[in-house]
Amino acid sequence: MTNTTPTRPKLTIRLCGPRGFCAGVDRAIQIVVLALKGYGAPVYVRHEIVHNRYVVEGLEAKGAIFVEELDEIPEEHRAQPVVFSAHGVPKSVPADAAARNLFYLDATCPLVSKVHKQAMRHQRLGRHVILIGHAGHPEVIGTMGQLSEGSVSLIETVEDAAAYQPADPDNLGYVTQTTLSVDDTEGVIAKLKERFPNLADPAADSICYATTNRQEAVKQAAPGCDLFLIVGAPNSSNSKRLVEVALKAGARQSLLVQRASEIDWDAIGTIGTLGLSAGASAPEVIVNEIIEAFRERYDTTVELAEFSVENEHFLVNRELRSIELTHDDMAWVNG
Repeated sequence: MTNTTPTRPKLTIRLCGPRGFCAGVDRAIQIVVLALKGYGAPVYVRHEIVHNRYVVEGLEAKGAIFVEELDEIPEEHRAQPVVFSAHGVPKSVPADAAARNLFYLDATCPLVSKVHKQAMRHQRLGRHVILIGHAGHPEVIGTMGQLSEGSVSLIETVEDAAAYQPADPDNLGYVTQTTLSVDDTEGVIAKLKERFPNLADPAADSICYATTNRQEAVKQAAPGCDLFLIVGAPNSSNSKRLVEVALKAGARQSLLVQRASEIDWDAIGTIGTLGLSAGASAPEVIVNEIIEAFRERYDTTVELAEFSVENEHFLVNRELRSIELTHDDMAWVNG
């Protein structure tokens, strides 16, 4: 009797590099972990520290409590730390925390803080500020909240740029949300500069290096991919942009998934080449989980599609630097 084992289909996975956590996300998660180690639970976090449910639930398991507003923190816990998310907050939030005598740790990404400073510089030089970004995104709310009401105009699309009617067309400066599509944003800026030749650039590029690098890696890997998976959350701006970039660059289909359990194996059809990347808030352990899920079903070869190597590192808050952070402290996200 012959024992026949079904032959698994061959699959090449183009694994993008860089992918996953950027330095700002890594720092924000470290801040919550170190605060829990140094001050004990609970540590309060205003809004999701980053846009990823796995991260949020992992921190909740360690003793973090997520709140929408500071008035949700009970009186008996007001000596405990409260952390502001990586997306940044309006100036009114730390002012509110100080008025309530709360001990707060700001986990705003330094590159988001840089955009805040660029916007304030425009205003200081007498310019009306145009913010290119997505309405309602926490980073946009935080950036607009650095300046007085009415001094920032939000532009989302080329159509918005074409229709925009400023009070003083010769006195404008722009900044952008850090997680936008590089190509789409170039189109918006081009339209604005076509209409307003004196439009002032920010002092440095507002779209962060991590967003640019991840998009370029996906752009290079996408041609010829039957399917491109992006690991990330539905409310993650930079992750959703990666799906769009993969499709525009030539992937036959592209999907956003949070976990391997979300993959509809019947719906993806016959594939021979899979592109795989992760948004800046997505942990490497989930990337590994998805690779293993494909290995169970396919004879898999993994090829690294590396665009660049990132070695940026942002220091945590001064109050936390004496607390030791070990590999084990972060293994639940980094593997």
